[in-house]
Amino acid sequence: MISSPPNGETQAMSNAEEYEDRAARIASELGELCETHQIVVGVAESLTGGKIASQLAAVPGSGNWFAGAVVAYFSDVKHQLLRVPRGPVISQTAAESMASSACTLLGSDAAVAASGAGGPSGQEGQEPGTTWLAVAVGSEVYSERQIFSGEPIEILAQTQERALALLRDVLREAI
Repeated sequence: MISSPPNGETQAMSNAEEYEDRAARIASELGELCETHQIVVGVAESLTGGKIASQLAAVPGSGNWFAGAVVAYFSDVKHQLLRVPRGPVISQTAAESMASSACTLLGSDAAVAASGAGGPSGQEGQEPGTTWLAVAVGSEVYSERQIFSGEPIEILAQTQERALALLRDVLREAI
C-alpha cells in the first residue's frame, strides 16, 4: 500500500516545484544571454548539491556556454579545492572565494556560487535558510545574503532560483 505524504510535505513539494520552474525559465534566459554575447559560465555550489548546474545543463545549447560546476559539500573540499579561507563556509568571504575559484578552475568568464544552511537545523551558528550567493565576472565579485524559509527542499529551490537570477542580473549589467 502506498500512502500519501503528510499535507505539509505536499505543500513544500508544490512550492519547491514552483521555484524550480522559475529557475528553469531564468536558466533559459541565461542561455540566450550567454549565447548572444559569447559568455562562458561556471558554478560552485554547496548547499544546492548540483541543482544550479543541473538547471544550466538542461538548457538547449548549454554545451556552447556552460563550462561546468564544482559541487563541494564538505568544508574541507571548499577550503582545499575552491580556496575558501579557513573559517566559516556560510559567509560572504566563502561565497566570493567559491565564485572566483570556479572561474579559475573552469576557465569561465563568470561563475555563480552558493553556500548556506539548508535545514532543518542551523549550521555554524546560522539559522536554517541563511544563504550566501556570489557572482564573479572578471575581477569583480558581487555577493548577497539571503534568508529563505520553509522546508529544506524549499530552501534549496529558492536558493537555485535566486542564484540564477543573480547571475543573469549581474551579467546583464556587465555587458
